Amino acid sequence: MNKVIIIGATSGIGKQLAQLYATNNWLVGVTGRRRALLDSLQKDFPDNILTECFDVTGEENVECMKNLIQQLGGLDLLIYNSGYGESSTSLNWEIDKNTTRINVNGFAEIVNFAFNYFVVEGKGHIAATSSIAAIRGNSFAPAYSASKAYMSNYLEGLYIKAYKLNLPVYITDIRPGFIKTKMAKGDGQFWVAPVEKAAAQIYTGISRKKRKLYITKRWQLVAWLLNVIPIGFYKKIG
Repeated sequence: MNKVIIIGATSGIGKQLAQLYATNNWLVGVTGRRRALLDSLQKDFPDNILTECFDVTGEENVECMKNLIQQLGGLDLLIYNSGYGESSTSLNWEIDKNTTRINVNGFAEIVNFAFNYFVVEGKGHIAATSSIAAIRGNSFAPAYSASKAYMSNYLEGLYIKAYKLNLPVYITDIRPGFIKTKMAKGDGQFWVAPVEKAAAQIYTGISRKKRKLYITKRWQLVAWLLNVIPIGFYKKIG
């Protein structure tokens, strides 16, 4: 039985992915801060889901990961789906600090551990949810876009490292646009995808070992446009 750990599985995309993997007969380790939600998820799939309750901003990430891997009896796939983002138009330090702790510090520590684990094992797969926001800076949420860019660059670095090590350690950068979850905030949203559709596309893309996943697929066009827009124009809309 294949084994996956999903970091941030108590709601939204993470929860939907946990249900998908469990339904497809994977052994699934789920994490989150809210014990009651983890227990509810396990109750729905008692034979396929194991839980580990912890906060990625804490000091026990690695120990909790080791404990969950031991419970699972190994690990084939890590999905880092924990994330935080709030509008910080007044450049609120508390918002920016929390964004960085979750999207940078927690992400890097857990993904670093998983990559080294897979190097020892000789194979594995890491997928993480960054964002379309990673492509350019954003004046409404500077720390959010910057933290997602960090995630994308870190994942690309691991992709190159796995290549240089000549190991089948696969890396997938998941770049969603607007998904109908609590993370989707603000006005002017468009192409908003249901969480079920987003999770299904992520599940399929990971199974195909895609390096980059735009969710939904039409957001690849937006990514291209953001890359080519000159700064003189972008600063009026960013």
